[in-house]
Amino acid sequence: MSVPERLVSFVEALREHSILAGPGETIDAAKVLAVLGMDDRERVREGLAASLLRRSGQRTVFDQVFDLYFPVSVGGRPAEPDDLESLREQLVQALAAGTAGEQQALAQAAVDAFGRFGEGSQGAGGWSAYQTLQRLRPETLLVRVLAALRADDPGFMADVRRDEVRRQIAGFRRMVETEARRRTAELRGRETVARNAVAPPVDRVDFLTAGRAQLADMRRAIYPLSRKLATRLAARRRRARRGEIDVRRTLRRSIAFGGVPVKPAFRRRRPGRPELVLLCDMSGSVAGFANFTLLLTQALRDQFSKVRAFAFVETTDEVTHLVKAGAEDPAGLAARIHREATLTRWDGHSDYTHSLQVFVDQWLDAIGPRTSVLILGDARNNGGDPNLPALRRIVGNARRAYWLNPESQRLWSTGDSLAREYASVVEMYECRTVHQLSELITRLLPV
Repeated sequence: MSVPERLVSFVEALREHSILAGPGETIDAAKVLAVLGMDDRERVREGLAASLLRRSGQRTVFDQVFDLYFPVSVGGRPAEPDDLESLREQLVQALAAGTAGEQQALAQAAVDAFGRFGEGSQGAGGWSAYQTLQRLRPETLLVRVLAALRADDPGFMADVRRDEVRRQIAGFRRMVETEARRRTAELRGRETVARNAVAPPVDRVDFLTAGRAQLADMRRAIYPLSRKLATRLAARRRRARRGEIDVRRTLRRSIAFGGVPVKPAFRRRRPGRPELVLLCDMSGSVAGFANFTLLLTQALRDQFSKVRAFAFVETTDEVTHLVKAGAEDPAGLAARIHREATLTRWDGHSDYTHSLQVFVDQWLDAIGPRTSVLILGDARNNGGDPNLPALRRIVGNARRAYWLNPESQRLWSTGDSLAREYASVVEMYECRTVHQLSELITRLLPV
């Protein structure tokens, strides 16, 4: 494959992962390659990133796809692989010395020795980073690496070195994953691997399956995302400020122009920002979605005249004051809500029946004609009654009400889910990723 063909295929693979590089960016990337040449791989990587990426948060996906289309090497390691204990000892020395080139070579050797499964030559097998890391267990080498470093640098600097070694171990794990993907791509085709084995960008990660590191990335994206959403909402507010055409006043004005409506009149809109009430299911894995949405709406509080938040598992409690404080500690917001609010009574399982009723009995006056209500939850009620009358009272009092469900729509009303019953009362939307959440908030919330 020639370099121009490889570049075009690389850009097409990026587009499949929502990195929208157009023809202009592709031409710029080709000019970058013509200037930089192909001798220095890392220089090529940085040059293509500068010409093809437009938004933050895309670099992780870019690097994974780049490693497939511009691999560091081709084929396997020519030498025979070392035994496990020898590889672990070599890795300790490489991590202590901080030599990236040696760590890369050891990652190739480890995948070659322990990563193969099935009959790869017949298309039924491949290379597994998980299998390699399970055998090698690089995280267990931390103490041995620190022991080697303490002899040279005792005292408080050992803590600094500990963090540095952890980062190097995490980097080594990424090297193993990259090497396994590269070898699998040689077996099954890089287009297939790029389509199926590249992790999605942060804004496309499913809330219910996100790991701890991905949730941390989402939390870091809250404030840049809130600024973007605030700009969109402000633009909608400016466009809506003029209102609809007032036919009566327009016809009255047209008399001065012989009946021709030269200068249309618009209805005047009442100034003022809407109020927002959040009702959040904080049980189990759904708590991650509710936690992120609470922080995001709190960051958007300037767009509303008032924001009140309520959380529930078995019963409901107001958490507005906790969410305000949670902006300073986003990682611990969910734990703080569970610790300081009264959300459970017996076994800690979701009880929409009782929770909706408690909200109606104690806080229904929080919802008025200017209030928009967002209900966040998977609608799984553990076999209980849906309590639709309570939900109807909430929806009936609000200006607008929406239900954001973090589960895939194909799972609604399966098992103990009451999604279809609730969707007959309130508009329900699938909201599984940050991208969907930002689109829904921009589209649904009033201006």
